[in-house]
Amino acid sequence: MIANNIFKAIGDFFTNVAFAPLDTLYNMNWWSANLPSWIFIIITFVAFFYWMGQLLKFKKEGRE
Repeated sequence: MIANNIFKAIGDFFTNVAFAPLDTLYNMNWWSANLPSWIFIIITFVAFFYWMGQLLKFKKEGRE
């Protein structure tokens, strides 16, 4: 019974405290609700292209 209470407490924490700011985003329009996702996608693409540029630079220099 103690383990069950621990898992319920973890679930309540994430439902009511940790993800509470996201509930306000979900109740907004489509653009503002998806804005954090678009920001993360843009950051990922920038990091990917930077990484590919660094790989090309090291390949041209002959270093691995």
